Amino acid sequence: MSDPVYLDYNATTPVAPEVLEAMLPYLREVYGNPSSSHVYGRSAYDGIDRARKEVAKLLGAHVEEIVFTGCATEASNIAILGVMRALGSIKRHVITSAIEHPAVLQPCLRLREDGWDVTILSVDQTGRIDPEAVARVIRADTALVSIMQANNEIGTVQPIAEIARIAHSHGALMHTDAAQSVGKIVVDVKALGVDLLSIAGHKFYAPKGVGALYIRKNTPIASVIVGADHERGVRPGTENVPAIAGLGAAAKIARERLAASTAHLRQMRDLLHHRLAEAIPGLILNGHPELRLPNTLNVSFPGVTGRALLEAAEADVAASLGSACHSESDTVSGVLAALGATIEQALGAVRLSVGTPTTTRDVARAAKALIAAYAKIHR
Repeated sequence: MSDPVYLDYNATTPVAPEVLEAMLPYLREVYGNPSSSHVYGRSAYDGIDRARKEVAKLLGAHVEEIVFTGCATEASNIAILGVMRALGSIKRHVITSAIEHPAVLQPCLRLREDGWDVTILSVDQTGRIDPEAVARVIRADTALVSIMQANNEIGTVQPIAEIARIAHSHGALMHTDAAQSVGKIVVDVKALGVDLLSIAGHKFYAPKGVGALYIRKNTPIASVIVGADHERGVRPGTENVPAIAGLGAAAKIARERLAASTAHLRQMRDLLHHRLAEAIPGLILNGHPELRLPNTLNVSFPGVTGRALLEAAEADVAASLGSACHSESDTVSGVLAALGATIEQALGAVRLSVGTPTTTRDVARAAKALIAAYAKIHR
């Protein structure tokens, strides 16, 4: 029996063959500590240097503006808490949104516990933030605005450039969590106008356990982890050289193949949506119909729970209810609740995310299985 069709690329992606090949030398012969001054250390350091250049090219950044981290969660924590530590004596207000990943929301809530003022913005029924809402709540003591570029559950893409302009016009910094968008759409830090940007390797065919933080030159940020001076002292600790080499290779692939990849993802996503909508009356699309990631399809099946549906189709489809970082119980997604979804709509939601390996045959098999499962359990 063949493996089920994988439709959970927003949770994680497989490591691309080219990425694995780039990593292997650093798991075998190039084993030196990149901080060592001898030839073994210099070889490892050169691998990090090459990867940093590739990540910078992908983001349209300068090489010295890229800091490697262990994941996007760490990158976002460093960005938010680091800025707050640097500016806390003069500015103690932060703005974020109700649909952020816990990697952003939790540090902001921790700041609130410590006496900071945190404004959490609501979104419209498509998951979009109105830039004017930012303008209404931003203040002279606002240190940071942190809004994700694209939502991990519904794929809605935010007007980051416009929000960044508002932030800067009031003297605030702008951070965006781009973990889901890098490798799927164009992510250019200059066009976005952000000061800080977080990425996750395992969301675009690099290994788990590696990420990066873009920090615009001269952005005030203080260390939240103390140790030696690795990564400019922002993220001390001996670098994970094999994973960083893999991240660099993935960044190169993403940059060179982005247009073709985006078109393919959109084609697979829309084909899957068409087949499901044609067979299931009342299927609801969650998120923005156009301004969303090309690979993300979050839909609510009427009259069933998403969990029951996926369990019934598990032999043929591997997908999720929403974020892999949230609870596995039958609870309403915080993202869908923020959109104003009914309880039935939220409980019936399934996130189907395609990837570059997804084929039309995969889509046909997955759609058939989901439709059959729905027919079996719907009452």
